[in-house]
Amino acid sequence: MSRQWWGARALGVGVLAGGIAVAGVGPAWADARAAAFAPSSVAATGAPSAFADPAGANGQALSPELAAAIEEARRQVTSMAKTHPAAEVRTSAWNALRSSRGDEALIEWFAPGGGFDYAKQRARETRARNKAFCERVAATHTAGFSPEVRAAATRALKGSAAEQAAFVKTGYADAQQRDRTARESGERQRLEVEARGRDFVRDRADQDPGEQVRVAARWALRPGAADTDVAEFFGYGWATGAVLDLEAYRTQVADAEAVRHHTLTRLVREATDAEAAVRGAADAAKARAEAERAWKAVSDHSGEARRAWLAEQAAATAQAEHWQAVVALSRDSARELWKTISATAETGQGAWAGEQTRAQEAAAFWQTMYDRARDGENRTRG
Repeated sequence: MSRQWWGARALGVGVLAGGIAVAGVGPAWADARAAAFAPSSVAATGAPSAFADPAGANGQALSPELAAAIEEARRQVTSMAKTHPAAEVRTSAWNALRSSRGDEALIEWFAPGGGFDYAKQRARETRARNKAFCERVAATHTAGFSPEVRAAATRALKGSAAEQAAFVKTGYADAQQRDRTARESGERQRLEVEARGRDFVRDRADQDPGEQVRVAARWALRPGAADTDVAEFFGYGWATGAVLDLEAYRTQVADAEAVRHHTLTRLVREATDAEAAVRGAADAAKARAEAERAWKAVSDHSGEARRAWLAEQAAATAQAEHWQAVVALSRDSARELWKTISATAETGQGAWAGEQTRAQEAAAFWQTMYDRARDGENRTRG
């Protein structure tokens, strides 16, 4: 697999332009570099809070709905701190969780222009993208199949920003060529590509649940491709596509859930205030109607969020089942070609099983919030 696939094909999802780092704190795709992404003491910049008193510091107890929303927000921020693909987002999430301002910091972090948005913006900077590229290479190129590439990527990660930029520009391609030459000249390292292996890559190109895995497989089978391209798909192209697909899923889910939680907190606060205003209102019927409409906005929002999470759960389940099947295939095969994908398959299955559980829990939360909002509608209907 040439640098053209890595640069031109994967560029479309952000390997270099807008790419994000392989997670170093908690995510399954990381290799042991947690220290590089540990929470820093520098807090991320946040936007002014939309709620001056989110925790009820003025003597007013939180409503059960608002308390549940904040607790779920804390759980989601914790999940992002452990698994978000961008190191900048993970660090910012840890800072929000450790903030002395408590719930207010979490609400600000999700707000438009807040800590989450600021961290994503930082992740798009050139230095962050270069580092992310080096991290992804080190995580997806094994020492057994690509020793030169892995060593060069590791050195770049330990070096300066300039060294990381040089690796992105020319170092990766140079090291890749050295590995390819060594494999072609070393009889013991030569990987035989059978028709069965090529057929399986063709199946991945047509049917794999991951878009970037399909792209990598199609590149390995492009007109003029040789057996070495298929071998490199097994060696690192498959793993690279799998990482990109997992990153894309986690990023999409995090972006959507940040918006949903910010909206939920606002809607619940509005509904709670509207219901409280019913007491002593000059026009009780009008006040009840306004409160009912406010709670309906919460139930509509929660129902839509639940449906979105059920779709994410289905996608994660399909990926987990797919990788479980690949684990079985790699274990049953005696071919060296298949052994190169075994670790990737096991890691992928575990990562997607975790995403499946996360989606199931999130869907359950939004169902509970929907039920509570419907109760609010019934209470205020009178």
